[in-house]
Amino acid sequence: MTQHYQADGVSFDYPDDWQLDREESTDGWTVLLQSPGTAFLTLTCEPSDATTEEMVAAALDALKAEYPTLEAQPKIDTLAGQMAIGYDMQFFSLDLTNTCWTRSIYGPEGVLLLLCQCNDLELEQYEPVLRAICASLTVEE
Repeated sequence: MTQHYQADGVSFDYPDDWQLDREESTDGWTVLLQSPGTAFLTLTCEPSDATTEEMVAAALDALKAEYPTLEAQPKIDTLAGQMAIGYDMQFFSLDLTNTCWTRSIYGPEGVLLLLCQCNDLELEQYEPVLRAICASLTVEE
């Protein structure tokens, strides 16, 4: 079975055994989806004048500050029927290789930034789940 999240013109499906938490901030909101393992997905909405380019650049800079050996490849993709920009990244943390990707699109209340991350020991198990969650994402126009 799957759960369905819907709020602020954004919706997606996720597995029953994943935990969803939503945090409100003065700058918008963030939804965190945590797998039973270490894989996770965050979806952040920032209702400002920021562009998708600025959002993915800020996320990349923050990750590079945390993981100086991070390798990143720019990507253009489709997310919720829109052109999405972002990065595919790999980095080491706690002696594990981690795979991470960001994508950014415009939502009804501002710029949306999606970040998915999984260590490579769990990649085979959780990457298809993360990709399915991303594929189920819809955004109202």
